[in-house]
This record gives sequence, structure tokens and C-alpha cells, in this order.
Amino acid sequence: MTRQAVIIDAVRSPIGKGKAPKDSKPGGSLSGVHPVELLGQVIGALIERTGLDPATVDDVIAGCVSQVGEQSGPIGRWAWLAAGLPETVPSVAVHRACGSSQQAADFAAQAVIAGACDIVIAAGVESMSRIPMFTARIGMDPYGPSVANRYAPGLIPQGVSAELIAARWKLDREALDEFSARSHRNAAAADFSAEIVGITTPEGLVTIDETIRAATTVDRLGALKSSFYTEDMATRFPDITEWSITAGNSSQLADGAAAVLIMSDDTAERLGLVPRARFCGFGLAGDDPLMMLTGPLPATEKVLRRTGLTIDDIDHYEINEAFAPVPMAWAQHFGADPDKLNPRGGAIALGHPLGASGARLLTTMLNALESSGGRYGLQSMCEAGGMANATVIERL
Repeated sequence: MTRQAVIIDAVRSPIGKGKAPKDSKPGGSLSGVHPVELLGQVIGALIERTGLDPATVDDVIAGCVSQVGEQSGPIGRWAWLAAGLPETVPSVAVHRACGSSQQAADFAAQAVIAGACDIVIAAGVESMSRIPMFTARIGMDPYGPSVANRYAPGLIPQGVSAELIAARWKLDREALDEFSARSHRNAAAADFSAEIVGITTPEGLVTIDETIRAATTVDRLGALKSSFYTEDMATRFPDITEWSITAGNSSQLADGAAAVLIMSDDTAERLGLVPRARFCGFGLAGDDPLMMLTGPLPATEKVLRRTGLTIDDIDHYEINEAFAPVPMAWAQHFGADPDKLNPRGGAIALGHPLGASGARLLTTMLNALESSGGRYGLQSMCEAGGMANATVIERL
């Protein structure tokens, strides 16, 4: 009989506002918490909720993007120890850009299916207030001369890639802003209490997301200026006739952490734990580094082929809202039901704490499937360099 990887529980922190790299203001409600402490509190809550003997965990796989400063080294190891958990449990840090903790969950499930591990915690964290985006590459060239020559006159910011996607899929500014306002409406209407664990900060206990703007409207979003227009980029990409990507239809910089308890089905039975879902399939893909954010298309195609499912078999799609054109183009490509797409909002409303987002999407999708009675959920993340992960789970 094939060994199954099942999810016993999944939790996340509230999402706090982050800050831009050049912003002199402090971040939001979680900015006073060291990222090790942030992840440690989430992992500790996961262990407490399940009643699991922490010494039985084989590995902790932790996603983190800016692995520098307070997030350097094996952050999952420090978080585990910060939670007061046994020294005997190891950890490893994973970097697959924005999909880091989705990859952590996939690696955990794959290790369980292969029989290399019985119990694994997959987690992720990012404090974009304390370690702003791109901190690790300040003054550095992350590409090298060969990549620079191959893609001369140069790779471009992700926001310009989002503009290229909007132009190719004919997504105008109003449509992008409507999708973004919907993200806030859906998130404001959702009940996240089953998935959020409170975080103790120097200012007190934080239990709710602070990124959601329930009163956001298309008109308000329409007043924002383009974030990525420059004369040089406009000259280089004349097909972009309407520069539409703004702070309002992009994911928010954020602080957060999430963790998922994954084990084999026979281990769950032996321990008397009731699985909430099982992993059905995984897909990885690379795509054009200039378009960059289109990787979820081939990754989704691959995971559907591997599972034998069609897009109509899926009851919940969780496609990361790095920028509004990403999930919108994905839905158009697959003819996906828009009501199944990010029905509890996405990163435009909830924020995108880079290393934590994959596990956060998985946590939200699991709870949404249980609430709706849906069977299958599919999540995908666009990642830097034109990569993507896709994962399918089945609610049990």
C-alpha cells in the first residue's frame, strides 16, 4: 500500500504590516518581534494544539527568503530552540524565493511518502520590517555576467513583469483594481480564527491581521499612481501601453510565520491523531525570467497531469497574489471558476511575508476546504527567476 503524507494541523500568525527597504518608519504590530521568536511562537502553538511529543519530530523544514542578519543561519533550528523544544530535533532552511515554505511543505510530504521521515514540521517566516526585502543583495550582483549577457539589456523588476502579463492577457487597470478590492472584501468577510495563533509582542498580544482594508474601493485604488513606470522601461517595452501596477494591486510587504504538521498516515493512526488532509501531487516549473510570474501556468499543468485531475475537479484555488495580473492570468488560462479563486482574499489584502506565504496559503486553503466541504485544493506560487510550485491536497 502506498504511504500517504497527511496534514494533522496548520497554523499561522496574524499578518503584520512590513516596511519598504527605504522606509524610515517602523513596521507594524509584529515589527518588535525577532523573526526567530515569531516562528518559535507559531511552532510552539502547533505542538501544543496537537499534543504531539516534540521529540518524535524527525525534521523541521523552514522557508525563509532573506537569509541574512536576524534571519541568517538555520532559522528553523533557532525557532525550535526558542520555543523550548527538544535539542534532539534538527532543522534546515529552504530558499525557493516566494515559494520557500510551500517548498518546505512539499519536501516534508515527499520525505514522508518516501519513508525517510515519519513526522516533519514544514514552516516559514519573514519579518520584512526587520529584514527589508533585498537586504541580502545590497551592493551585490546576484546574477553574474553570463546571466546578464543572456538576458541583456538586463532582467527587470517583478512589477514590470506584472505589467507585461497584464498587457499580454489584456487586463486593464480597472479590472486589476476590481480584483484587488475583491481581495480585501473577501479577507474582511473571512473568519480566520481557526488558523491564527496569537503572537506575544513587547506591546501585548496580537491576534488579528492588520493588513486588511475593508473599506477599499475601486475608485480609491484608481487614484494610485503606477509604481514601475520609467521612461527607460517604457522605451524597452512599447507593448505596455497602460502602466497599471500600483501599490494597491500588488501584494503588501508584511511580517508573519506559519507552520504545518505533516506525517505518514500510519503514524497518525498509531498516535491517535486525525488527519485533516492528504497530499495528492506536486509540480515544479521554470518559465521565462522576464515574464517571471507566469510559472504557475506550467506548474499547474504539470500537477494536474500527475494527479489525473482537471481544473474543474478542484474546489479551491489558492494562487498567490504577488500582483493582481498573476492570479487573473492564471484563471483566464485555465478557464477557472472565479468564485473558487482565493475566496478568502490573498496577499493583496493579507500581505506577502515572503518565506511564510506558502505555508500560510496552505493553512488558509485547508481551513477553507473544511468550511465549504470541498474536496480538492490547489495552490501555486510564482517565484523569482520565473519558477513556480504547485501542490494539490485532498480534504479528509
